[in-house]
Amino acid sequence: MAQGQAARATREAVPPVSRVAIIGSGISGLAAAKQMAAYDPVVFEATPSVGGVWKHCVYRTTRLQTPRANYEFSDYSWRNRDDPAFPTHTEVVDYLEGYADEFDLWRYISFGSKVVDIKFLGGAEAGFTELWSGTGKNPLRGKPMWEVGIVTGDSNTVQYYKFEFVVMCTGKYGDVRRMPVFPPGKGPEVFKGTVMHSLEYCKLSKEETVELMRGKKAVVVGYKKSAIDLANECVQANQGDGGQACTMLVRTLHWMVPSYSIWGLPFFLFYSTRFSQLFYERPNQGFFRSLLCRLMSPLRAGVSKFIESYLSWKLPLGKYGLTPDHPFVEDYASCQLAFLPEGFFDMADRGLVRFKRAPDGWWLSENGVVLEDGTEVEADLVFLATGFEGTDKLREVLPKPFRGLLVNKSSMIPLYHGTIHPLIPNMAFVGFVESASNLRTSELRCRWLAGLLEGRFELPTVKAMMGHVAGEADAMRRTTRFYRRHCISTYSIHDGDGMCADLSSATHRKANWIAELFAPNNKRDY
Repeated sequence: MAQGQAARATREAVPPVSRVAIIGSGISGLAAAKQMAAYDPVVFEATPSVGGVWKHCVYRTTRLQTPRANYEFSDYSWRNRDDPAFPTHTEVVDYLEGYADEFDLWRYISFGSKVVDIKFLGGAEAGFTELWSGTGKNPLRGKPMWEVGIVTGDSNTVQYYKFEFVVMCTGKYGDVRRMPVFPPGKGPEVFKGTVMHSLEYCKLSKEETVELMRGKKAVVVGYKKSAIDLANECVQANQGDGGQACTMLVRTLHWMVPSYSIWGLPFFLFYSTRFSQLFYERPNQGFFRSLLCRLMSPLRAGVSKFIESYLSWKLPLGKYGLTPDHPFVEDYASCQLAFLPEGFFDMADRGLVRFKRAPDGWWLSENGVVLEDGTEVEADLVFLATGFEGTDKLREVLPKPFRGLLVNKSSMIPLYHGTIHPLIPNMAFVGFVESASNLRTSELRCRWLAGLLEGRFELPTVKAMMGHVAGEADAMRRTTRFYRRHCISTYSIHDGDGMCADLSSATHRKANWIAELFAPNNKRDY
C-alpha cells in the first residue's frame, strides 16, 4: 500500500497555456482525464483527494444503489465484482483510486486548486454562430478560448491559466446547499436546537455524528436517498437506553425499492433491455415510433402496476401513509428511486422511525417543526436533506452572458447528448445527466467527447442541437411529472446508440438477437 501511495505523483506545475482543462476529479473528471490523456489535460481539484461526492458528500452508512457489475468502467473491473452486496462508499472510493492507479491519472491532477473564475477569450460573437464554436468540429485549433482562475491552498491570489477547451465535471451534488425558504420569523433563528444541512453532516466523523444524535429528538426533512440514510444513522445512534425516535418530514412521496428483484425477477428486465425500452418514448422520435408507444401504453402501465403490487406487498407503505399517488414508472423515468437500507421499515415498526406528511409546507418554532395544519413536532435537531444547487456552482464561475444560458425553461441545462451546450463554445459538461448507472453514462459521454476533439465527427447546427435538446425535455415531460431532472433511464440504450453512431462504432454487440433484445446492456456494449 505504501508503495502504491508513493507512486501517486500528482501534477506539480500547470503550464500557462494548455489544451484541455478538466474541473473536478470525481467519476466524470477521472473518466474525462483517461479519455483525453493524449492532450495532457490539467485536472483542477479543489479538495485533496479524488472521488467527488463519494469522498466528500456521503454518510458512513451510504452504499451504492446498484450492483457492482452495473457500476464499473468499460476497461476496469471491480476486483470482487461477483460480490452480491452493494458496495459501501469507501469501496467506491477505493475503486476510483484503483482506476486512477491503473491508467496513471494522478499525473494530470492538481489538488487543492479551486476554480474561482473563468474568462472567455473568444470574442463577443464566438458563442452565437450557426455552427457550434464556429465550425461544429475540430474545436482544438491552437487558440486559447478560456482563461481559468485558480486559488491554491490558503492563498487569496488568483492565478490564471489559458486553455483551448474546458470540461466541467463539478457535478450536480455537493458544495451549494438547496435551502428551504421560511416565512419571516419562522426560520432557524427562532429554533432553540440545531439546524444542519446534510452537507455539513457529511463532514463529521463517525464519533461526532453519534455524539450529535444520541439522545436527541431529530427531524429529517426529505424522503430520498440522503434523507433515508440520515434517518438510518440517527436510529443507529439512538439504540439502547435514552434513545429517541427520528421523524422524517415527507413532502413528496416517491416509490422506494427494497432489493434488485421484483417478484423474483431481476429489476433490469423491466427497464434496461432493448426490448423493454422499445415501448418508452424516445426524444425526437418519428411518427411510427410515436404510434407504437401509444399502442403500448397499456403494457407500460401494466409493468408499472406489476412493480407497484410487489412494493405494496413487500413494504408497509399503506400502514404509514407512504403509498405514492403516481405510477412507479414516473419515479424511474426521473431518476427519483431510492433503494432502502436493510431493515429500514423494521425500525419503523419498532417506533424508531416515524413519518409526518408535510405536502403544504412547514416552518420552525422554538421547540421544533410546525406543519401547515398546526401540528408541532418536537425536535432538538433538524436535518435538511433538501438537496443541492448544482447549476449555482457553474454560475459562480462562468462569465456573462454564458451564465444566463445555463438553465432552460424546463429547469435543466440544455445539453446536446448531455455534454455540449449549443451556445457555449469549446466547453463541455459531464456528470449533469442521470441514469440507472451514472458512471456508465459519464464514461460514454467522455468517449464521445474525445471523439469530437479528435475530429471524428461533426456536430449538427446550433439550431438542430437546440431542437434535439427541446425534444428530450418534451419526451421527459410526457413521461413523468418530475421531468425537471435530466434523466435518460427509460431511453438510455437509444441515447448510447446515438453517440456510438457518431463515433462510427457498432451499436449491436451481443452474440445473437435474443441476447440483444432481452439481456441488459453492460460495459461490453459500449
